[in-house]
Amino acid sequence: MSNEVLVINERVQGEIPDLTFELIGKGRELAQALGGSVSVAMIGDLSSLDAFGGADKVYTVEHPVFGSGYSAQAWEEAVAEVVAVARPKVVLFGTGTIGIDLAGSIAYREKAPLASYVVDLKVEGSDVVAVSQLYGGKLLAESLLEGETVVATVIAGSFPSEAGRSGGSPEVVSVAAPKSLDSLTLRPVAVKEPEKSGVDITAADLLVSVGRGVGSQANIEMLQELADALKVPLSASRPVIDQGWLPKPHQVGKSGKKVKPKVYLAFGISGAPEHLEGMRSSELIIACNTDPKAPIFEVAHYGTTLDLFDLVPEILEKLEA
Repeated sequence: MSNEVLVINERVQGEIPDLTFELIGKGRELAQALGGSVSVAMIGDLSSLDAFGGADKVYTVEHPVFGSGYSAQAWEEAVAEVVAVARPKVVLFGTGTIGIDLAGSIAYREKAPLASYVVDLKVEGSDVVAVSQLYGGKLLAESLLEGETVVATVIAGSFPSEAGRSGGSPEVVSVAAPKSLDSLTLRPVAVKEPEKSGVDITAADLLVSVGRGVGSQANIEMLQELADALKVPLSASRPVIDQGWLPKPHQVGKSGKKVKPKVYLAFGISGAPEHLEGMRSSELIIACNTDPKAPIFEVAHYGTTLDLFDLVPEILEKLEA
């Protein structure tokens, strides 16, 4: 058993998620405290290996089954094989589709403790301490993870990603694909992409974002007018999307998209943990909410308790002048 910290890269296709780099950065911090190293498991898509300069080692697993998309059974076998080779002290997943799907299975195989919805990790002696969100972030629980191997799923946005992007050239270790991949009972058939809406809120330098405080779908028009005047997309918190007032591609948050604009204008957004997870990395956050105790003000750089129905028309008037 080593003091290695193993990060599971959850990319199936496309770009490497920011969360992977968050985990590498935190993994290096944990590895230094444990006197070990940080590594990454790459399953299937082995492009962009040079992106992992923040890791000491990269384990790769190749097999034709990974070319068809994500399969829980195939990924479980591959990750378990990497864990068997690396024998890490800590295995880090993201709290996303793959992490939620696989972390429990890997913990069960290793007879290891599992901490979920983690927002912080630290080392005490030879053990790892995890801080997890409970009840949607209303409570935080601290858990001491004891054992030769421990597993954690981390909420995106909990750590800075920059620390995981820099470094040297990691050692690449090719792990033989387990023979069980040749006789899977479940195989991916096709990947169905969501419909394109023509808007990409993740690419915007400035976002106008609206929450439940807008009151009704009819009032969305005023915020859309502001977004149009600024020539930027209109985004929203989950309640607005759930009501059907805006399409799903406009959603910011845990179940939507993670955004990091230079400026994030939040109107009528209370600041639930699920929403903050998707926008807290914005360079400048300006919030408008009539409730002075709204959680959004805990992350906002500037804020006002003016009614958005008074403030937005004033802004539009200034823009039109």
